[in-house]
Amino acid sequence: MADTDLNERARHLLRVMVQKHIRDGQPVGSRTLTRDAGLDLSPATVRNVMADLEELGYVRSPHTSAGRVPTDKGYRFFVDSLLTVQPFTLAEMEGRKIRLDVEGGSSEALVDSASNLLSGLTRLTGVVTLPRRTAVSLRHVEFLPLSDRRVLAILVLNEYEVQNRVIHTDREYGADELQMVANYLNMEFAGRDVENVRQTLLQQMQTDRQRMNELMSSVIEVGSKVFTGNSGKEDGYVIRGQTNLMEFQELSNVDKLRGLFEAFTEKRDILHLLDQCLVADGIQIFIGEESGYRVFDGCSLVTSTYSAEGEVLGVLGVLGPTRMEYDRVIPIVDMTARLLGAALNQQH
Repeated sequence: MADTDLNERARHLLRVMVQKHIRDGQPVGSRTLTRDAGLDLSPATVRNVMADLEELGYVRSPHTSAGRVPTDKGYRFFVDSLLTVQPFTLAEMEGRKIRLDVEGGSSEALVDSASNLLSGLTRLTGVVTLPRRTAVSLRHVEFLPLSDRRVLAILVLNEYEVQNRVIHTDREYGADELQMVANYLNMEFAGRDVENVRQTLLQQMQTDRQRMNELMSSVIEVGSKVFTGNSGKEDGYVIRGQTNLMEFQELSNVDKLRGLFEAFTEKRDILHLLDQCLVADGIQIFIGEESGYRVFDGCSLVTSTYSAEGEVLGVLGVLGPTRMEYDRVIPIVDMTARLLGAALNQQH
C-alpha cells in the first residue's frame, strides 16, 4: 500500500478502528476489529493490514499485544478522507431549541453564551475570542460618580455596542464636573476611532500640566483612564468547560492537566493558535502535534471564524482529546459560529 493510496479494505478497517477507539478509549485488537468490521476477513488478514497501517504511521501499538490506537496522522486521514459530516440546518437548530441566550444583548454576553453552548453540546471545552473590529468608533460617553474615588464610564461604541467600565481616579469627582468632562469628550471625539482618542489624550498628558485649565486636567485624567483600558481588550477570549477534560483518561494525568490549565490562564499559546484561524475560511482542525505547542499534544482543536456584516470578528472552537467525536463536534462548531454571527448582526 502506498502512503497516498490506501486501498478500500485498509480504509474501511482504519475507519472502524478509529470510530471504536473514539467510542471506547481503548486499544483495538485484531479480533475485535474483525468482528466489528463486517467484512469476510480472517483475524490474520486483519492483523496484516493493521501491521501495514502501523508501518505507514496511521496507527501505533501502545503496549505489546494490546491492540492499536490511531496516531495523529491516522486521525488526520480519518478526518480528511473517511469522515462523513451532516451539518445542521436552521430548521433542525430551531427544532432542537439550539440557540444563544441573547439576554443583555452585549457582545460579551453573546460570546459567553456561545462558549457555554459549545461546551454544553460537546461536553468538551468551548472557547470564543472576543469580537475584534478593524475600527472601534466612539459614539457617546457618560460618567457617573461612585464611592471611593471610582467613576462608572458608560461607552457607546460603533453603532449600538454599550460597554460599562469602572475606573479609579486620583480624587473624588462630582456629577457636574463629570458631566463637563463627558460634554467635552463627546464634542471633540465623537465618531473618532477609540485608539486615536487614546493616543491624543496620552499626548496631551505629556504637555505642561500647569498650562492646563481645571477642565482639561479632568478630561486628561478621566479620559485617559477610560480609553487606555480598551487597549488589548480584543485579545481576550471566553473559555468554558475546562473541567470536562478531566473525564478523559488520556488527559487526566495531573501534570498534563496542570499544563493545560496554565495554558488557558496565560492565554498566549492558545491565542496564537486561534489567531492562525482568523485568516482561514471554514472549519479548521488542529490534531495533536499539528498545533505546534507541546502542551496541546494529545488534544484536538476544531475552530471556525464568526462574522457580522461581512466582517470576520473572531474565532470560536472546541478543545478536547484527539479521540473526540469529530462528526458531532464539527457541525456544532459550524452552527454556533452562524448563530453568533447572526446575533451580532442583530445588534446593528
